[in-house]
Amino acid sequence: MLPDSIRQLPKAELHVHLEGAIQPATVCTLTARHRVTTAESEVRRRYNYTDFVGFLDAFKWVTSFLRDSADYALITHNLCEELLRHRVVYAEVTLSVGVMLLRNQSPERNFAAILRAAEDFESRGLTLRWIFDAVRQFGPDAAMRVVQSAKNCASSRIVAFGIGGDELSIPTKDFLPVYAAASAAGLHRLIHAGEIGGPERIREAVEILRVERVGHGIAAIQDPSLMDLLADCRIPLEICPISNVRTGALARQLDRNRVTLQDHPLPQLLRHGIPIVLSTDDPAMFHTDLSGEYAAAEQMGLSESELRQLAAASFAHAFDFSSARSL
Repeated sequence: MLPDSIRQLPKAELHVHLEGAIQPATVCTLTARHRVTTAESEVRRRYNYTDFVGFLDAFKWVTSFLRDSADYALITHNLCEELLRHRVVYAEVTLSVGVMLLRNQSPERNFAAILRAAEDFESRGLTLRWIFDAVRQFGPDAAMRVVQSAKNCASSRIVAFGIGGDELSIPTKDFLPVYAAASAAGLHRLIHAGEIGGPERIREAVEILRVERVGHGIAAIQDPSLMDLLADCRIPLEICPISNVRTGALARQLDRNRVTLQDHPLPQLLRHGIPIVLSTDDPAMFHTDLSGEYAAAEQMGLSESELRQLAAASFAHAFDFSSARSL
């Protein structure tokens, strides 16, 4: 059982998708707004999958009901309440701008509504920063439009550009101009890599794109020289253990039919000296929360000292925590 001393620690959350944090009851509210009747049991059924493709299908379905800025305001408010429940005081939230653009929405209008919804939570001790995220399989041109959207929003609360989606779909090098543009716009650089792809995807992200953090990165366990590189260069992995089990990503990396949390490489990666920031990924869709992720890390055998190390690392590797605390 997670010690109260860890449960009560103020925490930062650096890898959480806004659209993946929509609780089943909120999904029902969204569907009703758009004249579709959906029972919570149906949402929970869709949130039950055994592989990465099943997760992506559920993600597409849920986001199909995010149709206007009021929808984004609602889910932002609900995420903020949930984060506060788990002692999160700072979060860098990933926003799927690539999906907004695909659906011909205005990221600028949606983001303005998101900022308004989050504003009241500053006085309650929660600071949010935002990561504008592209979808890898949509291609470099679509990703460049995400960078342009971030520039159009012209907000200091947008701290980074990232790419998620199917990491096996398009060569990493094809996105080099996109990352150059993001860097020129003053954005930090992230990518999902080594979740279902191999360690070469992580190495490419580091050596070609010069990313500053890696989403997931569990494939690093397969390549000791890559582990050395991540440790030496102090490049954090945003580790989401429960996500990795429930999407089948961990089973894929270990080439097994079934895995448990005890099989997760988090302890080995941490003890190798790689910075680890513990995260939830898509908490509603994976039936988890940040307290649950710390409990999972404890189940893997991490000591109380190591759990405190994880909590401290999420602040140390945040892109704007110092600035946020000075406001």
